[in-house]
Amino acid sequence: MPAFYLTLIAVLLAGFGARDQMTIAGLSARQGQRPGVLLVALLSAGLTAALAAWVAGIMLVQLPPPARAIFAAIALGLAGLESLILVPHRRPAEPTNSLGALLLVLLTSQITDAPRFLIFGMGVGMAAPIASGAAGGLGAAVLAAMAWAFPQILDNPAARWVRQIVGLLLVVAALVLFLREFSIL
Repeated sequence: MPAFYLTLIAVLLAGFGARDQMTIAGLSARQGQRPGVLLVALLSAGLTAALAAWVAGIMLVQLPPPARAIFAAIALGLAGLESLILVPHRRPAEPTNSLGALLLVLLTSQITDAPRFLIFGMGVGMAAPIASGAAGGLGAAVLAAMAWAFPQILDNPAARWVRQIVGLLLVVAALVLFLREFSIL
């Protein structure tokens, strides 16, 4: 259960104001709350969380227990750097109203985003890919639904600051975990 709760909290924090949320919020603000957009966003969130959990399960079998924590630290660090470096655009321009195009855009942006790195890292580090995948999928679904239902929340400048602070905290957590595994801390 700790893997579930920790992954859920981490995904909710790291996914706030991410590229996929900005895309969903931008479409909802321009087109209204189309149910198809929400369904595509939920599908994409579930698929990418399942993919991250599946890859975590594969890595879990390959790595010995001492290496799992180091691998999790690397994944946390990458998630933090992604949150710090990649700043999502305010309102991406969508040339079409195609739900298929939206699904492709969401899948490509979510494959390498901070929440999926967290699902992957927590699944390996805590040896619980299924619990991490379920929690990550739930957290990503909540974030997608929030962006769809309340797109104006992401217009607040505080949303960007939250993303930056969470990214910094993830990098610090990765460093602490990494140094702890080498008995420096």
